[in-house]
Amino acid sequence: MSIVETPVRKILVVEDEPAIRDGIKDTLELEDYEVLTACDGQEGLKLALSSDPDLVLLDVMMPKLSGFDVLRKLRENRIRGGIIMLTAKKGEEDKVRGLKLGADDYVTKPFSVVELLARVQAVLRRTEPPGDPLSDVTFHNVQVNFESLEGTKGDRALDLSPRHFKILRLFVENPGRVISRNELLDKVWGYDNFPTTRTVDNHIVQLRKQIEDVPSEPKLITSVRGVGYKFNAAVKGEPATQ
Repeated sequence: MSIVETPVRKILVVEDEPAIRDGIKDTLELEDYEVLTACDGQEGLKLALSSDPDLVLLDVMMPKLSGFDVLRKLRENRIRGGIIMLTAKKGEEDKVRGLKLGADDYVTKPFSVVELLARVQAVLRRTEPPGDPLSDVTFHNVQVNFESLEGTKGDRALDLSPRHFKILRLFVENPGRVISRNELLDKVWGYDNFPTTRTVDNHIVQLRKQIEDVPSEPKLITSVRGVGYKFNAAVKGEPATQ
């Protein structure tokens, strides 16, 4: 078996206001992202082209090169990462302009930490390359087969529904990454089914009862207040059969 490692996602923050730039950097680093920063458009463009980030958070109003100019040049160079525009302007015209130039999303200042993280996670999810699906996995004292939908914890069989296995699969394929409730709703239920975030929480409670040593004090699936959940176990796994 090979150990499944999730690479650290690299985010470049291009923002000329030091307080905002440092605040975003601290927030993202707390979520285990690798963060690079630039204080003007010219420096941001150079760093984006040389460092190949997974995502660029790009302020609109900056010295030397505006965010729109940087965005245009990045898309001309076909960088692979996503781009979120940071704008203090609430006018629809600027948002539409950015989206037409190739931005994946925008955040209007002032913004909350929860909103920023949710938009970052959504863009990273849309732009990440698909990985090899897993079949048999082992973590802690739990073994799971996602093809047969069977599993054990020690010598006890897991009592999980197909949806629980789907949730668990999303976690074990993304160890260490915060997965929002909205992402769980999107990937496990699908928005067309109109479930609620409370539905997600109830399924997590049931899943914890099956895989945690002490379900009331979870270690494998921990809550990230206001956002979602994080899977903390080291995972060993084998690819699914093709």
